Amino acid sequence: MQDDDKKTVGRRRLISTMGVAAVAGLAASGNAPAVQAQSGKPGFQPARHAQDAWMNEIPGNHRVFIDSATMPGGANAMRYANNILFTHGEAYDGSESDYALIVCFRHTSTPYAYNDSIWAKYGGLFDRSADPAPASNPMNTANRANGENTIADLASRGVRFAICNKATQSYSRMLAQATGQSFDDVYEELLASAIVNGRFVPAGVLAATRAQEYSYSLLYAE
Repeated sequence: MQDDDKKTVGRRRLISTMGVAAVAGLAASGNAPAVQAQSGKPGFQPARHAQDAWMNEIPGNHRVFIDSATMPGGANAMRYANNILFTHGEAYDGSESDYALIVCFRHTSTPYAYNDSIWAKYGGLFDRSADPAPASNPMNTANRANGENTIADLASRGVRFAICNKATQSYSRMLAQATGQSFDDVYEELLASAIVNGRFVPAGVLAATRAQEYSYSLLYAE
């Protein structure tokens, strides 16, 4: 290879190396988004739906969604909610109002989202293992299972409760069959019985996923 050819190849290699270094420098300087923008591949943006908008309206600098699908899980979800709020104040010198915190009652924990009058009427069907049958919502009373935290107490501290509508429909069918009532009558009765700060969502499992699209941390209570 002649000297002139060698010089040309050397210059090309130098320019190529400088190009790689320039891109690396942009990334290090914080200008990487501008480089990424040139790729024509925008980041993921979830679709928004009116049914989920309430999650974005809860004030707070931290967001947590505590999911439960069993009765023990529902009681533990109450414990977890209290632990989060208490420890945030104790260890971080924070305020409970810093949290947008949702407890979800779905699947077999759903009855915890109904008021005492519903439990007085159907408690033995909600929890067939209890003897005597519950005459009021167990989560309305401070007890060992919920860590001495009641629904009213957590609601007064800003906690919201998501109630699974799909499970409510299933319970309506079960209760209607067991008591000889119509599905529509029982369903309307349950819809009117939401606990304080309770809100029916289309499905608890769906709410758990949509909450993450609104930057909620997901915690599952067993």
